[in-house]
Amino acid sequence: MTETSPRRQTTSRRAPWLVDALLGVGVTLVVSVSIAADIDGTDPDGWAYLWAVGLGALMLVRRRYPVLVVALSAAAVVAYYASGYPAIGVAVPLAAAVFSAAEFGRVTASVVASSVVLIISIAYRLAIGQDPAVVLGYELAGHALLLAGAIAFGDSVRSRRELREKSSEIAALTVERYARETEKRAMSERLSIARELHDSVGHALTVVALHTQIAQEALDSDDPGAADRIAAREALAVIGNTTSATFEDLRRTVAGLRREDGATRPTLRIDDLQTAILPATRAGLDVDLQVEVGSPLPATIEAAVFRIVQESITNVVRHADADRVDVAIRQGPDAVEVSVIDDGKSGETDRAHVPGGSGLAGMRERTQLLGGTFSAARQESGFAVRASFPLEVPA
Repeated sequence: MTETSPRRQTTSRRAPWLVDALLGVGVTLVVSVSIAADIDGTDPDGWAYLWAVGLGALMLVRRRYPVLVVALSAAAVVAYYASGYPAIGVAVPLAAAVFSAAEFGRVTASVVASSVVLIISIAYRLAIGQDPAVVLGYELAGHALLLAGAIAFGDSVRSRRELREKSSEIAALTVERYARETEKRAMSERLSIARELHDSVGHALTVVALHTQIAQEALDSDDPGAADRIAAREALAVIGNTTSATFEDLRRTVAGLRREDGATRPTLRIDDLQTAILPATRAGLDVDLQVEVGSPLPATIEAAVFRIVQESITNVVRHADADRVDVAIRQGPDAVEVSVIDDGKSGETDRAHVPGGSGLAGMRERTQLLGGTFSAARQESGFAVRASFPLEVPA
């Protein structure tokens, strides 16, 4: 954010007072010129000019006391004429005061003060015998229009100022909203990347650890036979393939972070679930996979189903002392149901409370982002993960 210099701040604070001072000087000069004109030939003395100075001095407090300023100005005009000084009009000495009151939202006070002064002026001039045609038909219209114009101008200045303030406020709120939305999108993308890395890398590490153990057991045999060597080679081949696939997935993820438009991520499909359950079958678990999907599913749902099954199988291999895993994916009229249930022994670690674990949290986030429901809990024999995705994916 650009900082405002002290000199600019000082100028901003002094500018309103400078305007008021200039306005006061202008009022004093105009009224003084009107007095010096002496259109009535009354030869005014020097005291008459004190009224001009007083009317100008009132402009210095017009912002803080706009109603008081317009009231004192009206009273000063009436008192000026009552003192017998030369005619200076009604609108000229009062215009700045009614403008100031209207500028600060006191339009009613401006109208009342103008009306009172005009009425007093008309009544007095008619009472002393001046021509009604001149007073009412000629001069009244000019005075009234000048005062009305000053009031309208002051009100328009106030309206424009309020409009600028509201525009600035709206602009600030808009910038703040966009900043929040940008931060929210960035956080959502970070969470998405975190889930992808956790699911893909976590699954790969489970496969690597499992097959490393298989290869180590085969090679640690006192007299490794042909079967042991074959098992070791197969395990090492799986480790190599899994490592290569994981590096490829990481490469795509990193490329997506470097490019503004993102990189294309590998498509995860329900048809590829055999790769997701492979760690369980390699670990010797009996896996029953049932897929009952009739129509093609949205790609986002297929990817979420794949990741949930993959992460659930990874958790079973890591944490469960299980012999069997039942994986079921069934498409209903309005939703797709996913369940992964194992028969882990009661003495295993409760996966819902694994210290530092984020697998279940990631699965729950995936499901909720697509408008679905998620549950993971121990049951009477084993552990069950269930998710339901609506076929109509929310925007």
